[in-house]
Amino acid sequence: ISASALSLLYPASGTPGYPRTAFLADLVDEAEEDIRGSINGGAASVQIDFTEGRLSLKLDPSGNLLRSFIALNNQVLERFTPDERRHIGVHVCPGGDHDSTHSADVDYAALLPDLFQWKVGRFYLQMASEPDRKRVLGIVSQLIQPDHIVFVGVIDPINPDIETAALVRDRVLEAAALLPVKQLGTTDDCGFAPFADDISTARETAFSKIRARVEGTQLASSELGV
Repeated sequence: ISASALSLLYPASGTPGYPRTAFLADLVDEAEEDIRGSINGGAASVQIDFTEGRLSLKLDPSGNLLRSFIALNNQVLERFTPDERRHIGVHVCPGGDHDSTHSADVDYAALLPDLFQWKVGRFYLQMASEPDRKRVLGIVSQLIQPDHIVFVGVIDPINPDIETAALVRDRVLEAAALLPVKQLGTTDDCGFAPFADDISTARETAFSKIRARVEGTQLASSELGV
């Protein structure tokens, strides 16, 4: 969970003897420890959930809230070396609790330029459920840096229909037409068991969708020669 999401736990009325500045300092320390513990434990990558990113633009269209969130998260990330940050990523989506979204109506174009200011090496982007993927991928192509890897969503956990491997392959090839193949990966649009909702998607459905992502990605890799 991102430091920015946890920062919202501090009450607006304040806490006697524990100012918000002290809370945020402690929060940054704990967030660093959380990530570092995973890296030291041998994790290949650490993914930070930032679903509040897109939502923040709905709450504050000026973008000031979004930028404050990113600045706080970057305070955590600045404590890691460039090599360590290559293995840290951020995931964004418009929500997925109870098979619904909270900010799908927020244009990706408003989010992505600031999102790519995160000091991470990996970006996991909800894309399968996006109505105009090519447009969004075009924006990403202008923002991606040589040290970035972009994982595009090819599975929509909210949709009860199970994707086929062929459909996943086509979605990967669509992204590969706009993004460098060596900087491209696949992911799911959101989690299969989001907060407060762990029963709407059957285990069999979830595993079938995951299988389709793996097999479809392999098909695309073969066609792309990677």
